[in-house]
Amino acid sequence: MSTTVQASAMSTDEMLEHWQGHRRLTRRLIEAFPEDQLFTFTIGGMRSFGVLATEMLTMAEPMVSGVVTAEWITSWDRSEKTKQEVLKSWDESTARINELWKQIPAERFHETIKAFGQYEGTVWSLLMYVIDNEIHHRGQGFVYARALGIEPPPFWERQ
Repeated sequence: MSTTVQASAMSTDEMLEHWQGHRRLTRRLIEAFPEDQLFTFTIGGMRSFGVLATEMLTMAEPMVSGVVTAEWITSWDRSEKTKQEVLKSWDESTARINELWKQIPAERFHETIKAFGQYEGTVWSLLMYVIDNEIHHRGQGFVYARALGIEPPPFWERQ
């Protein structure tokens, strides 16, 4: 006779805090970027950090909103063109994520959904993808910052 025991690595509140720690770090990196380089500086044909930051905005809040409402924003156009606009949108998105997160029942994280009409997975795996994507693009931003002679914030400081 086999018995399956389900263990939890972290609670949903801990998952949100982990993500928001990454968001705080990414925000500090956006702040550290020179205004005139945020949307123009690139290396090796990669997109600018400003474009990467706006991509993160198109994924984070829309993913959480879609999980809550089952309505998926498919327009990826963003209007941010300055560092202040990106930071303002970042802060608004962070607050909205916190509000929406409270509306996700814990059992929902194990449901399979199709995000944006095309990405199928469990809610938790899709949210982890968004977090992983942010970490990946922030790493690109760290490389850009160093190439510009800017010391990026320590990656382990997420408070």
